[in-house]
Amino acid sequence: MPLTADGKRRKSERCFSNPSCVWVALVTDKVELSDSADGGRVLRFESREWGAFIAGVKNGEFDWPR
Repeated sequence: MPLTADGKRRKSERCFSNPSCVWVALVTDKVELSDSADGGRVLRFESREWGAFIAGVKNGEFDWPR
């Protein structure tokens, strides 16, 4: 899911036509993440935090079952 630097939200490509989707935006030096099924509340992460999360996903740190 590519990010945009202009603060525009991008929808996960896995949403298809489902209205409950995860959205992400790059705003200045922060990454904003929201879930439309959760009332649109926004989580904000520093760029380094987001990078650590992505690295963990790629390394299988969140795979289930462990």
